Amino acid sequence: MGMYKAFFKVAAVLWIIWGLVHIFAGIMTDNFILSGDIAGAVSGIADGEDPATLAGPYPVAAGAIIGQHGFNLLWIGLITTVCGFFIWGGNRNAIFLAAICGGLADVGYFLFMDLGGYVNFVPGTVMTLFSGSAIILSLVAHNKTRNTEGN
Repeated sequence: MGMYKAFFKVAAVLWIIWGLVHIFAGIMTDNFILSGDIAGAVSGIADGEDPATLAGPYPVAAGAIIGQHGFNLLWIGLITTVCGFFIWGGNRNAIFLAAICGGLADVGYFLFMDLGGYVNFVPGTVMTLFSGSAIILSLVAHNKTRNTEGN
């Protein structure tokens, strides 16, 4: 059973790193938007594209949409970071909240950014691997410890 408790700890560290990266990405995205640099925000997100092809001009509404995306990155990152501390101890609710928030955010990223070929492997795709690994590890650990402890 000790191995499964280690799974919780690894999953927690993965979620905390994932969350901090997304908090940073959200802040950076919104910083570009609030300074009026929509193209900078877009090229920061679609980092696999040549920035010259993303220069714009962009409608102001596009900046608002991208700003909303940055805000979503920020709050999803905050939630998963907090959940990571609770996952360390095997908290079931935190496992599922992180999986829903961070996991579903990364499904969208994978479908539209990774499969679209608009991003580099690092950091985005690596973060998708982090969230997927954290979900699998924490669910396996939860299931094994629940079955052995009779929860």
